[in-house]
Amino acid sequence: MIDDTADIAAASKNSDASPTPDAAAEPVAVRKPRGKAAAKAAAAVIEQRIGHTFSNPALLATAFTHVSALKAARNRADSYQRLEFLGDHVLGLVVSDMLYRAFPKADEGELSKRLADLVRKETCFDVAKSLGFLESIKLGSVGAGAGARLRKSVLGDICEAVIGAVFLDGGYAAAARFVEANWTERMRKPQRPLRDPKTVLQEWAQGKGLPVPVYREIERTGPHHDPQFRVAVDLPGLRSAEGIGGSKRMAEKAAASAMLASEDVKGGTHGG
Repeated sequence: MIDDTADIAAASKNSDASPTPDAAAEPVAVRKPRGKAAAKAAAAVIEQRIGHTFSNPALLATAFTHVSALKAARNRADSYQRLEFLGDHVLGLVVSDMLYRAFPKADEGELSKRLADLVRKETCFDVAKSLGFLESIKLGSVGAGAGARLRKSVLGDICEAVIGAVFLDGGYAAAARFVEANWTERMRKPQRPLRDPKTVLQEWAQGKGLPVPVYREIERTGPHHDPQFRVAVDLPGLRSAEGIGGSKRMAEKAAASAMLASEDVKGGTHGG
């Protein structure tokens, strides 16, 4: 799982280790522009990296605004967080579509495992790092002072916020272009051994000091020769996740994959 103690500033220093063709260029750096012209030029560089010119530049600015940059906590809605929520779901939809088309022989279990791997925070972090997003984040004095302690997940959130912003500005097609441009090669790379999601979830729970996940059958439908099972998995402090499969075992795996792909797990929102 993602290392919550790792600082994204240190990670950015190593961003040249495995650059993408676009990332080989000079890193994007928005250093407090001194005027509107400078700010516009900086935004244009980011847009070039993203591959989308915004009709509503405010969306791009919001996608890079950390809550610490806002004057009052009540203005949290003006930070990247709402866009990140939207982008998380858009990313899941686009990657699901990509996987469905790229692996026509894969069953739902394999597709779920691949999806969980591609939408996890580490992958979003890698994409954001390769595109030079780190130095473009707008931080307040508190956030800047604590910059060395910012979690990797923050940069992953920014990546999802950018997807949300592109979706709102240009629609699904524009968001899909961004995701396909930055996830296709990752999808095609030789996969790490696809581990059983139930095992992965149990190891994650143990690492957080949680009990073993509990699976419960919700319903069984269909004829005896072709049943469909719906199973839920529960962990204390997390929202339940559900999965469907042609056997109870497959449904449990699908439920585990759903929980692994949830914001509670991949976003590191559970304190443990």
